[in-house]
Amino acid sequence: MHKILVSRCLLGHRVRYDGAASGPFEQLASWQAEGRVVALCPEVAGGLPTPRAAAEIPGGQGGEVLDGLAQVITTEGEDVSAEFLSGARQALDLVREHGIRIAVLKANSPSCGNLLTYDGSFSGVKVSGEGVTAALLKRAGVQVFSELELAEAAAALAAL
Repeated sequence: MHKILVSRCLLGHRVRYDGAASGPFEQLASWQAEGRVVALCPEVAGGLPTPRAAAEIPGGQGGEVLDGLAQVITTEGEDVSAEFLSGARQALDLVREHGIRIAVLKANSPSCGNLLTYDGSFSGVKVSGEGVTAALLKRAGVQVFSELELAEAAAALAAL
């Protein structure tokens, strides 16, 4: 049975930066009941508290953080790149440990966004890009979807 890496907030866990959750979602609950879900919040796994200051990547490119070309900065000006990188590496470790090829991660997040992220201005502006964890997982060949693409994720899972 193929496992799926899922952002903990999408499972109803209150781990978002603001202490809230973004789920649960019926499809994810179904996969969880089947024993397919490996849950992780990369930001919490990387050592950040809940709640925590909002963070964004100037330019919105998680791959640049992986390559040391950009940082993840909080609204308070703190560089939290090390925590984001640690969480991303832990996600990759789980992917390797469980043979995971599909992830469903939180849309728009500086860790988990797979198509869009915020631009670093803390003004709500989104740009094409991906979060740090999503970028690392994509580099490793994982198909990364968001909660807005659950049908596509289910199709990809069925195709494995």
